[in-house]
Amino acid sequence: MINDTHCHFFSSSFLEKLAPSGGGAAALAERLAWDAPGTVAQLADRWVDELDRNQVGRAALIASIPGDETAVADAVRRHASRLVGFFMFNPLSPDADTVIARALAEHRLRGVCLFPAMHGYRLDDERVERVFDAAAQHAAAVFVHCGMLTVGVRKKLGLPSRFDLRLGDPLALAQVALGFPKVPVIIPHFGAGFFREALMAADQCGTIHFDSSSSNSWTRFHPGLSLEDVFWQALTVAGADRILFGTDSSFFPRGWQRDIYESQQRTLEKLGVGAADQEKIFSGNFERLFPAPQ
Repeated sequence: MINDTHCHFFSSSFLEKLAPSGGGAAALAERLAWDAPGTVAQLADRWVDELDRNQVGRAALIASIPGDETAVADAVRRHASRLVGFFMFNPLSPDADTVIARALAEHRLRGVCLFPAMHGYRLDDERVERVFDAAAQHAAAVFVHCGMLTVGVRKKLGLPSRFDLRLGDPLALAQVALGFPKVPVIIPHFGAGFFREALMAADQCGTIHFDSSSSNSWTRFHPGLSLEDVFWQALTVAGADRILFGTDSSFFPRGWQRDIYESQQRTLEKLGVGAADQEKIFSGNFERLFPAPQ
């Protein structure tokens, strides 16, 4: 079985919120050379069809702009056995406490996604502690984008991306996470360039997991570092129990990025990672953190 911890649900409302003067979702999709997302139900069904086509059991879908939680919640309700809902959250927003309570309690989303470089806060800010407290109350995970941050859709639409990369420090994250020992923490892309710091954070804090998603092109900032090296170091420090497979898939017609799975599977084979540990990475850890509803 394959489970994917990192997919983006680029709904019609996501596009409209991202570029409100862009003429609507269909027009923006045409500019991007994407298929129009259609309704939430249509996009949710397309995702499940895509998972079926690639023999993927379950996937986490991220509401990829603050305010789009309802779209992902509706998609998850439609396919509760296949989809898990995450949502991008800005703890600095004036209605932050209301938004997170509704997303976790009413919509039953399972992962709070923090992007400190995008929204401009430190990870050891007291408002981040409130995020962890809410996650602890609702048995949710906290997903934190550290390191390098690029958002392809923003670039394509010519939208500004004034991200402060200094704010995505895994060491600051570990300091907060240590205070919430029952809250799983997910750092995508192995720290996206802050690899050494992410390894140190994971060594200090046993709740920190890595997701392996995307091409991991951040390795270009570490001369000589290969994907094989990344997996070996992560396995050495965190172990197979704390690595979650992900692709960073997002739009159609590209769909689910099978090439990323195949590349990572070949890498693990080359490293001699056994079947039991591969099962944990590609599916088991996901099932442990996000068990399917009964």
